[in-house]
Amino acid sequence: QVQLVESGGGLVQAGGSLRLSCSASGSINSISAMGWYRQAPGNQRELVAAMPTGGSTNYADSVKGRFTISRDNAKNTVYLQMNSLKPEDTAVYYCNANTITGATMFRYWGQGTQVTVSS
Repeated sequence: QVQLVESGGGLVQAGGSLRLSCSASGSINSISAMGWYRQAPGNQRELVAAMPTGGSTNYADSVKGRFTISRDNAKNTVYLQMNSLKPEDTAVYYCNANTITGATMFRYWGQGTQVTVSS
């Protein structure tokens, strides 16, 4: 099992920046990918950025050029640097980690952190 704890959300004005952090513990050696998702009221949860272990990162079109995902393996932490924030970025942001055991993928989620961007 993997436990994820997020931090770094808050209220920021449009054009501002925030950095989210997600610390992983537990079976971290079995993690195949980590990423960030978000969910705005009335919307489905959507992928923001993903970082497969040993693979290339990918981003939602809406955040390309503004958000950067990074990972510090020594600290078992993944970050999401968010610049040039827009009101439409307002959502609850969730950290995600996937593990693969045999042919089964398990998905783990953090508790979520609120990001609010005011206009």
